[in-house]
Amino acid sequence: MKTIRMIGALCLFLVSGWAAAANYTLWINGRTGGGAIGNYNDFSYWGPGTTAAGVNKKSVNWDGRSSIASQSGKVRDALDCFCTGSNWCYVVTHSAGDLMMGYTLANYGGSARLKKNASANSAGVCGNSDGSTQTGWNIKWVRAASGAAGGSELSDVGSWTTSEPLVQDLKTSTARAMYNHNTTRNIWFYMYAAAKGTAYSGVLPGQDDEAVAYHSTGGAAGSSGGSYCNPSDWFCNDLTLGTAANEGGSAKWSYHSVVFRDDSEAYNHYANGNWGGIVGVVRSAVVNSAL
Repeated sequence: MKTIRMIGALCLFLVSGWAAAANYTLWINGRTGGGAIGNYNDFSYWGPGTTAAGVNKKSVNWDGRSSIASQSGKVRDALDCFCTGSNWCYVVTHSAGDLMMGYTLANYGGSARLKKNASANSAGVCGNSDGSTQTGWNIKWVRAASGAAGGSELSDVGSWTTSEPLVQDLKTSTARAMYNHNTTRNIWFYMYAAAKGTAYSGVLPGQDDEAVAYHSTGGAAGSSGGSYCNPSDWFCNDLTLGTAANEGGSAKWSYHSVVFRDDSEAYNHYANGNWGGIVGVVRSAVVNSAL
């Protein structure tokens, strides 16, 4: 009887441990921000919070105006909260959120992180779980909607408010020199490149989505942005799918793979408060994937 009770207690312990583990989908905004910082349930940047957007979805809100370095702590708080201990995360970024996530992983992804309990206070900070630490975070993958880790020429020419620290960070030469983009801690960045540009975005080389060009949204490596297009365009080199070098031989950053290229030029940069543009493409991919 004693043996049976011990086995029963062990089974209860194991079941409790399994029940405590959870997966989360973190959404990291880009420039302009919009959601309340620290409120992981405020999806106003993206669209209605009732819309399906992955398992246990959380909105990782930062101000979208200050420098990447000054706001990275908000993202680290969220990663500590939901991506440590027995919990794992799927991460989705938009625009400058890609620069934010890349910077955070490269600079802090190898640091000791206290394991947290996934219960946040009003500032978005979670309590410690057992006092132990781990190296970096438990992240399955990152999906980047119109990723701006390679910067935007709109920042270079001052098309955006030049007094914003973030706009200074988004200059192509600055963004590309900000951190080692090849250092992802072996986490894959799946890139979604949109191509519904407009006449005023002519300063952007190759194909673009009105705000960011393919060299950035496609994860093309190098110290400056190049000109990349869809296969139907004869006047510049193709942005290739997957991890292969682009036409002309330019490489992509390590652990970066183009999984969507907007060959039909149907999607622009903007979510428009309703999960629109390239954000909608990524949302559908997240919802339909096996999380």
